[in-house]
Amino acid sequence: MLRSSISFRQRYWHIFCAVMLALTLFLAPAGLASADYKPDKVKNLTYTNPLLAKVPGDGVVESCADPSIIRSRNTGDNNWYIYCTTDPLNDEDRTGPDLNFHFMPILRSSDLVNWTYVGDVFTARPSWVAPNAGLWAPDIEYFNGKYYLYYTASDTSLPGGGSAIGVATAPTPTGPWTEHGSPVVEPHAADCCPGSKRWVYDPEVIEYGGKKYMFYGSYFGGISARQLTDDGFTSLPATQVQIAIDNKYEGANLYQHGGYWYLFVSATNCCNGPLTGYDVYVGRATSPFGPFVDRAGVSLLAGRAGGTPVITMNGNKWVGPGHNAVFQDFDGQDWTVYHAVDRFDPYFAGTNDFTKRPLLMDPIDWTRDGWPVLRGGFGPSDSPVPAPAAQPGQKTRYEPHFAKQDKPARLEKAFSDEFNSATLSDRWTWVRPPAAGTYGLEGGTFRFDTQAADLYKDSNNASVLTEMAPAGEYMVETKVKLNVPPEGCCHNFVQAGMVIYKDDNNFIKLVHVSIFNTRQTEFAKEIPAEPRYGNTVVGPPGEWTYLRIVKRITNTEEVYTPYTSLDGKLWEKGGAYTHNLGSNARIGLVSMGGSGFMANFDYVRVYKLNPRSSWDDNWDRNGDNNDD
Repeated sequence: MLRSSISFRQRYWHIFCAVMLALTLFLAPAGLASADYKPDKVKNLTYTNPLLAKVPGDGVVESCADPSIIRSRNTGDNNWYIYCTTDPLNDEDRTGPDLNFHFMPILRSSDLVNWTYVGDVFTARPSWVAPNAGLWAPDIEYFNGKYYLYYTASDTSLPGGGSAIGVATAPTPTGPWTEHGSPVVEPHAADCCPGSKRWVYDPEVIEYGGKKYMFYGSYFGGISARQLTDDGFTSLPATQVQIAIDNKYEGANLYQHGGYWYLFVSATNCCNGPLTGYDVYVGRATSPFGPFVDRAGVSLLAGRAGGTPVITMNGNKWVGPGHNAVFQDFDGQDWTVYHAVDRFDPYFAGTNDFTKRPLLMDPIDWTRDGWPVLRGGFGPSDSPVPAPAAQPGQKTRYEPHFAKQDKPARLEKAFSDEFNSATLSDRWTWVRPPAAGTYGLEGGTFRFDTQAADLYKDSNNASVLTEMAPAGEYMVETKVKLNVPPEGCCHNFVQAGMVIYKDDNNFIKLVHVSIFNTRQTEFAKEIPAEPRYGNTVVGPPGEWTYLRIVKRITNTEEVYTPYTSLDGKLWEKGGAYTHNLGSNARIGLVSMGGSGFMANFDYVRVYKLNPRSSWDDNWDRNGDNNDD
């Protein structure tokens, strides 16, 4: 999570910062008929991310954040439709010098590869929406013989203001749209804070047991569910239940598979330019109302918040992949659409803080133990992928290969320390030595009291215990205990863990950290130039948390991949950052962010890695690759 309550709540819209947030779902029935469609040669079609929809006579759509997808239910219309959050279509979409903002653009395709922009849901904000508010996170549904488009209003003109969720209906996927005239979910307080304005964002509607339910929420307030009236226009506050803890997740997307409901949720900052670390996590339950637990059995409602990484960065050009919507093609293959950020082209032209989020699509595969992975675990694609079976009778040539995790090959004893001696080895040196008595070797661990200091942008007063790192590729692992209470608020941002350290403004960090009422594992990158600091999160921490950082060299870039574990056996792989730290970077330990607590490091172990030639060379056919 971001390192201050202000920065992790930043959102980009128009001339002010706003994170345009959302998620959605549509499951395309495998037997859906189309009036006079004849299968073509789509089996030979491929696509390459991003999916750039054509704007008739005016370029392509370069940003489609928070996509929601549906296939038409109208006779004679065999097209698929995607709805995007409010944004300009591209760099040139301007009136004079000012960017134009489209109130939820609509894209259309018959093959799920070639898309065309066909208009917007609204030409103006509904009357109950504040005049400067964003319209975010469209969720397209079909019931009662018409299309329902649910959306977030970031602020309202209602007494007291606050965000809310609205709805418009139409007889076809392109309209004409009739706005209901009042919110489906009204502005209201977060459970923690009477009188506050909860973030009423990111609608997701499902049908279950003959009833309709709205899932919604974001960091401030968490994710909740409410029953809707049969007409879909009103939510029932008395039915509200909490689904996921606040201050970690947003953008719920629910999907059924193999007897479970899977809750896909996104975390961290969606819009941090080339350092965006937004990723997608998952939990599952037998009921759509939970309790949702991750692969390690940790609840998404726990203070040490659960969540298994599923759509994460892999070191290619895509960073911040998130806000996904899962659907199934006509060959039974699951897919997801989502947005990401091109780290080489992160902003709308003429800006240095308005993050552009192109539309991506990739297959969702299922491991042997029933957990979803993106493209077999290889992450967002940036090379050709066989296209989905977009129409009845078609087949897809896509076949899943499952990525294997990085594993240690040989212990590098010269760089490893079990902390069993009476004094620290002379291989260790301090950056800014801490006060005497605040650290030492005891009980076979290295004790390091947390400091009222930090290593964050210009706050560079924390001590760092460092040693040389081996040349080339390697894995470094530690096991750390941070004695912050597992539940409760607030010990911001007390943390302990590892760094790969070049200097105070160039490092990679993996730590167990306390953030408001949550405990998370943060993987972060800092550089000297703005935006300077970016982060993602990995698996849940425990009383003792195992941390790994893997350094690989890919296409001359240093790629750093985090792993976390609760038992040293089941490892969760997080999103990778690239960084140019060079041959003089050092392995380090930190314990900082606030005083009054203690970290114990059981060991530092450094390993050589088995070589591999590329990300996609290391795979198996079984889908059981995630266990160490």
